[in-house]
Amino acid sequence: MKLSRSDIGKFSQLLQIDQHELIADARLNAETDSGPNPHDLYDAALAACKAITLLMYAEQARIPLDDVQITVDRDSSEERSGKYHLQVGLVLNGKFDATQKDRLEKVAEKCPVHKLMTTSVTTITTNFEFAESNHGAKASLNGENSWSRLIELSRSLQ
Repeated sequence: MKLSRSDIGKFSQLLQIDQHELIADARLNAETDSGPNPHDLYDAALAACKAITLLMYAEQARIPLDDVQITVDRDSSEERSGKYHLQVGLVLNGKFDATQKDRLEKVAEKCPVHKLMTTSVTTITTNFEFAESNHGAKASLNGENSWSRLIELSRSLQ
């Protein structure tokens, strides 16, 4: 994954993940709302993982899961004290018996991102390189850990 400043807005960033591109922004006001903010992307990772995990499992287990719709509501009011609460709502479309419903509920709780968010200890190492540019000194964030710095910066803006 690579991240670089986008020319779309004041804080907007271009995320490049393999052949995919996505804009992230601060979302502080209309002028800084060219894309989801880092918290939105964090929350979206959970929703996407749950949906993909459920669909893949259902296909393998031959459970007639036609569609997954997910909502994620965030309560970050206690984030600075180490608490971040996500309320996930799942709507699973299909004709299921009781056993299939039970299996799908258990699988949703086992998606890799859910586990990562709730049971893993994440360590982050950030390497800085400072380079001169036409606009003065600029910090260059390298490697896969650049996301962590973006999250730190967004939290400091709240």
